[in-house]
Amino acid sequence: MSRAILTLNTGSSSLKFGLYRDAPEPEMLLTGQVDGLGPEAHLVVEKTTQTINAPTHTDALEQVILALHPHMSCLTISGVGHRIVHGGPKYAEPMVLTPDVLTALAEFSPLAPLHQPHNLAGVEAARAAFPDAVQVGCFDTAFHRGHPWVNDTFALPRNFYHEGVRRYGFHGLSYDYITGVIAVEDPELHKKKLIIAHLGNGASMCAVRAGKSVGSSMGFSALDGLPMGTRCGQIDPGAVLYLIEQRGMAPEDVLAMLYKESGLLGLSGLTSDMRTLLGSEKPEAGEAIDYYVFRARREIGALTAVLGGIDALVFCGGIGENAAVIRARISEGLEYLGISVDAEANLRNDREIGAGATRVMVIPTDEERIIARAVNVALSERVARAG
Repeated sequence: MSRAILTLNTGSSSLKFGLYRDAPEPEMLLTGQVDGLGPEAHLVVEKTTQTINAPTHTDALEQVILALHPHMSCLTISGVGHRIVHGGPKYAEPMVLTPDVLTALAEFSPLAPLHQPHNLAGVEAARAAFPDAVQVGCFDTAFHRGHPWVNDTFALPRNFYHEGVRRYGFHGLSYDYITGVIAVEDPELHKKKLIIAHLGNGASMCAVRAGKSVGSSMGFSALDGLPMGTRCGQIDPGAVLYLIEQRGMAPEDVLAMLYKESGLLGLSGLTSDMRTLLGSEKPEAGEAIDYYVFRARREIGALTAVLGGIDALVFCGGIGENAAVIRARISEGLEYLGISVDAEANLRNDREIGAGATRVMVIPTDEERIIARAVNVALSERVARAG
């Protein structure tokens, strides 16, 4: 039997998965996801979709395992890799998920209340399904550890920083993959100053110098920075206090609004899907896109200041990789930074779409591959210890 790796990316109502043959560079065999956990969830495997009964993450994983059976000939799951949103100030490298590590990660749940508990639920489901497999956690915050102190701290009483109230940054698995691609394909560019724009339902930007994160649009939580599908992005904390103290909103209702009812959905009153907004003639849709583009341009300017210049702007994520009109609109007015796009190359989603002194690129991200690679390392270390 050959060793196989399963990667799991667990969300509040979804479970994305990837099946890889274990090799020095893991070989992707299959990807898919379960959406809308509940009695009528949708299991998507490659290009096929079926309705399944999956009220919990454990149920979803059981359905995924059944779907994988036809593809598991001569394969055995030896390792399972998990995307864990928050590693806190402690974890900066992939970790084998021992009981002690899981206990520590559960303590970070208040820092990512709508992500961390579901990530850990996926781990428990995988441990039950594959008791002999090594379970490895990869942290979305890890790529940003080692920031300069001024990029990590808030101007609060200093003790809060030491207690963990600091800027963490997220989408690190995506940034890790993109910088890795550039390191292989263009080593000279890898040494320079980049802004990577991960634009999807969740969205952030990262300032990268010589392959290392030095600044992120996201901060203490995955709410900060850019507006997203349903998340608000940057907001004056005074507005949050006003909603609670003067409007009488319960904290849990404010939490739900900021995470699930804001962003593109809240601004448009229509949808969180950029594709639908781009196709709509309603003025609210256009205004939501205007705000999204405005904030993206503002963040590029801010991160350019963090870097002290910019050599390349890299788009990734579902919107960044596919929405040519959004890339073009974000680039408009940034000529002072040497940023402009070639219209035809942009429409083709070419790797290089820039028309100015600063390179503008489109690089599809692959967070699951970063996870699979981490599991591969853990499996190799297990074999070495056994030998």
